[in-house]
Amino acid sequence: MLRIIVVNEFIGTAILILLGCGIGALVSLTFSLGHQAGNWVLTSLGWGMAVYVGASVAWSSGANLNPAVTLALTVNGTQTWASFPFYIVGEVLGAMFGALLVYLLYKKQFDTNKTPEKTGGIFYTGPAPECRSLGWNTVSETIATFVLVYWIIQQAPWEPATADQAPALGNIALGYAGVAFAVLAVGAGLGGATGYAINPARDFGPRVVYALLPIKGKQKIDWAYAWVPIVGPLIGALLAAGLYSANF
Repeated sequence: MLRIIVVNEFIGTAILILLGCGIGALVSLTFSLGHQAGNWVLTSLGWGMAVYVGASVAWSSGANLNPAVTLALTVNGTQTWASFPFYIVGEVLGAMFGALLVYLLYKKQFDTNKTPEKTGGIFYTGPAPECRSLGWNTVSETIATFVLVYWIIQQAPWEPATADQAPALGNIALGYAGVAFAVLAVGAGLGGATGYAINPARDFGPRVVYALLPIKGKQKIDWAYAWVPIVGPLIGALLAAGLYSANF
């Protein structure tokens, strides 16, 4: 079971990041065929659909794909603490691999891009420079993640997935489509403040990979901000789990 958790969380999160960060590459890179074709609605929709595809692939592990979700489901007893580190390893490594795949897929576009100093946003999140405030940015990530995770907890399977059976969500396809709509809603309504990481692995993994990629003239990474999309979502997850436990 633990191997299933690591492998499926790795694959599902890799697909999530490949498709999600791929949206950023599509609209940002100069010679991408989708350059400047996108807007915030497209980005939010793309990330929502990325969650749907990644989660559908990783159904046999419960499809957390997000350390914040894993923390909340563990705190409220849906998952065990023994499995917790295996989820985190799969999610973080999967996010890193997905980011690498984005670079490889768009390698020629990265090589010919005219604005390499603006490529960081393809991989990781952050507010507009004029709105950079670590405290308030953490509040934004906390609120956005709370909304997502509280919705997921309400829909969480009461029977964990097994190797032969999906989690007890009823219509499993509709269940993951519901998560996609929740992510879309969070992105469209709350994402403008910080770029809505709402997932520590989604930001940290690609941020590390971007630091290692051989992109000439690439954007300087704001490592002082890197803890915000980790701490904020984890706080939001704990608040969601706490409120759920208090009510149920």
